[in-house]
Amino acid sequence: MSTGFPRIPYALRQDIAAEMEEQRRHQRIRFANPPPVRIGYGGTIAEGRLENLSLSGFMVRTSVPLEVGKNFGCEFSVLGSSRIDAVAVTVSRLGNLCGARFLAGPINSLLIKDAIEEAIESGQASCVSTHILQGRKIMVVAGGLNATLENDFNYALTKAGIDELDLSAVTRIDEAGLALCKNAMRNHGITIGARSECFMRAWKA
Repeated sequence: MSTGFPRIPYALRQDIAAEMEEQRRHQRIRFANPPPVRIGYGGTIAEGRLENLSLSGFMVRTSVPLEVGKNFGCEFSVLGSSRIDAVAVTVSRLGNLCGARFLAGPINSLLIKDAIEEAIESGQASCVSTHILQGRKIMVVAGGLNATLENDFNYALTKAGIDELDLSAVTRIDEAGLALCKNAMRNHGITIGARSECFMRAWKA
């Protein structure tokens, strides 16, 4: 039975699915209040703070002298999630800010995935992504819409040429988040499309 929609070749569907999975793995969440992370490296155990987190890695701010290319241990809980105990490799360093990639097994991957989803749903973490729909570039904001997103938000507006905001996944918003939206409309001509109940209540207040 025909649906009236063009059939997408199987190979193309597989390519699209693979691309979406790759984007999901590297999609970062940012925290309004960075959670602590315990780091073990070179016989030293110290604390750091998670600046952002994805399924594939994270950014940590720490005084531990992590060396690029070297493995280290890390242990953390994201806003009350199950404890995640993993090995990571340092891939970048700028001052006390280090980028790391997980060397994690399937159990840790599931724990990290659940922790990310819970943090977004609670509005205590934020995520920005972009996609194109019918020729329009749309920026999707999920989780908290607040000052934590200012850099990512403004970068997308000025560099990516955003046409519309999709705020249907916003679960918490404050005055700084409202100001970001108003600035996008006033100074960049952006329209606001889908909106969550949470956003609508704050927008009308």
